[in-house]
Amino acid sequence: MAARPPSSLSFSLACRRLAAALAFVPMLAFGQPSVDAELAATREMVRFVPGEALRRLGGIEAAARRAPVATRAEFLFLYSDAFRRAGDPRQALALADELVGHGRSQGNDTVLAKGELARSYALTALNDLPGAHVAAFESERRAAGIADIALRVQTIITAGQAFQEQGNYPAALPKFQAAVDLARTIEDDQVPLSMALNGLVLLLTDMRQYDKGWEVQAESMALAKRMRSRGRQAIALLSEYGLAMDSAQYDRARAALLETLKVVRQLGARQMEAATLANLADSYLKDREYPRAADYAQQAVAAATAVNETKYLAVARINLGQAYLNMGRVAEGRQQFEAGLALYEKGRNLPQLQVVLAEYGNALERAGDYRNAISAYHRERAISNELFAAQRQKAMLELQHKYDTEKKQRQIEALRQENRVKGAELDNRRLQQRIWWLLAVVFALAAVIVGLLYRKVRQANAQLEVKNLELKQQSTLDPLTSLYNRRHFQDFMRTHALAERRQQAAAGDELVGALFLLDVDHFKHINDSHGHAAGDAVLKTIAAGLRDTLRETDMIVRWGGEEFLAFLPAVPRCGLDEVARRILRGVSSQAIAYGDKTLRVNVSVGFAPYPLAPGGTPLSWERAVNLVDMALYMAKSHGRNRAYGIHGFNGLERTTLEAIEQDLEGAWRNGFVDMAVVQDEAAAAEAQSAPVAELPGMAA
Repeated sequence: MAARPPSSLSFSLACRRLAAALAFVPMLAFGQPSVDAELAATREMVRFVPGEALRRLGGIEAAARRAPVATRAEFLFLYSDAFRRAGDPRQALALADELVGHGRSQGNDTVLAKGELARSYALTALNDLPGAHVAAFESERRAAGIADIALRVQTIITAGQAFQEQGNYPAALPKFQAAVDLARTIEDDQVPLSMALNGLVLLLTDMRQYDKGWEVQAESMALAKRMRSRGRQAIALLSEYGLAMDSAQYDRARAALLETLKVVRQLGARQMEAATLANLADSYLKDREYPRAADYAQQAVAAATAVNETKYLAVARINLGQAYLNMGRVAEGRQQFEAGLALYEKGRNLPQLQVVLAEYGNALERAGDYRNAISAYHRERAISNELFAAQRQKAMLELQHKYDTEKKQRQIEALRQENRVKGAELDNRRLQQRIWWLLAVVFALAAVIVGLLYRKVRQANAQLEVKNLELKQQSTLDPLTSLYNRRHFQDFMRTHALAERRQQAAAGDELVGALFLLDVDHFKHINDSHGHAAGDAVLKTIAAGLRDTLRETDMIVRWGGEEFLAFLPAVPRCGLDEVARRILRGVSSQAIAYGDKTLRVNVSVGFAPYPLAPGGTPLSWERAVNLVDMALYMAKSHGRNRAYGIHGFNGLERTTLEAIEQDLEGAWRNGFVDMAVVQDEAAAAEAQSAPVAELPGMAA
């Protein structure tokens, strides 16, 4: 487990806040040299040794609170940051609020901008990202007109970080670019430029623009080396670690961590040392070098314990537990894991605790300790349920608030509407009074107007009826081919009375209904080769040809994509094959003009009489269409440009209809289904050189 997972939001957020707080060196004029000198000496210490920084800042608190505005503001900002880094974000927020109040009482936008920055950092530590973002944007607004360019750069960076945390990268990128451009104008201080470049690297990492990220990272690292600042180098190396991990350059990431470890040890930054050691342990865990992982995890435990850093101590113990479990030292591994889990449980960091429990269960499972793995799984599920319940409650409250707000808005709108109606009623009454006075004079004219209005209403009603008919037609027709659509066919079949017509044709054949399902052969090739407009032209031409081939009483449907369905309500049973042959011939004989090209297409067809009644029991139309679709598939799989039709069923006492529906071709070959194979003359002539053996139930 990494102390700062490079692919997660927490890593980016931590790096952004780390860089911002360390680099914030405002150029304010201080009133008391001794206090100012102590503050200057404490700035770097706040980041690397916050405990010592708190002790030194506490020693000058009384003098700093009596100092001029700028000195007091700098003290409150550093004091807030030190408490935040020492693990007391609530005290940090209280100091930030005091700083904001100090700025308001003085009417000083510079102090207000610093106060809102401190509030943004403290609220981030309290996991109140919406509040942190509001404070960040307010800080940028306050700093827009001040003379301190370094502070303006910092507020722009923080606003960009807020957009980045919201996932609004299009808004975040211009902020960081503006911060870089503004920082380049500062000649006597390179820290703001280093901050801006580092923030831009983290943003580009989140955006997965790795090539540009490495380009900016190279400039950031070169600048840190020119500044001869170990702190700047450590921050740049952490950014390089995150960028290398996200871009899958794991060796480079580890090299960055090792270099970071060397730098932070030279600085004496035990907290950063603990975090770096934990990340190194995680790196070796990923490479399955468990002894090395255990070694670095033990060092991380020692470093975190020395500075009482609970967060990194928990991560280090989890990593040590994973290493021990994978080395077969199950009891020791469980002991370390449980110690790390206890720290997470004490901090009530439920999302992180859920992740760790999932890792714990997987590690125990790999180690063969299934009983405890199941226990870890149940603990993880319990936390998941708790988080889900909390999220659900939050969502319900948000929905209730939204509903109440909308209800109030509707009530306000209803009152406005009522007022408008009452106003209209008053106007109408005044108008009626005038009309009564003028009625004797304009009676004839009024009669004409009434007649015209009556005529207009009748015309409007007639037009409305026409529009309704058009809308009904549009809802039942496919817009491309002007054929009936699938919805219309389904509605028709639901209400269609299945009255069997036992009329005899002139040849004495029984009249039946019929279903024909067509699919255009190689339609995707037409689209890919000639474009979708050519495909549309093919579909429209086929639709027009089907209208010519079939009767006006036959229903033709655009079934979907390149498929068409035709429902013939009455056709001689012996004429089904001929209808299929006419369809094949009609489509293949059409020349489709598209641009300067002439296209020809074929279709494959599946058909059957309707209703299909195996054993005397009619099938539903859906099952009938499904069987026809399977026959169509057989036509496709046996060479295309042909029709396969179902004439009836045999030997149902030896099989079931469900078995036939599962494998129509197998049922045909076993003699349970009577089928017809129909080809047009051209296709049949091509097939004569390779005759097909007649199968049971097959009609020519």
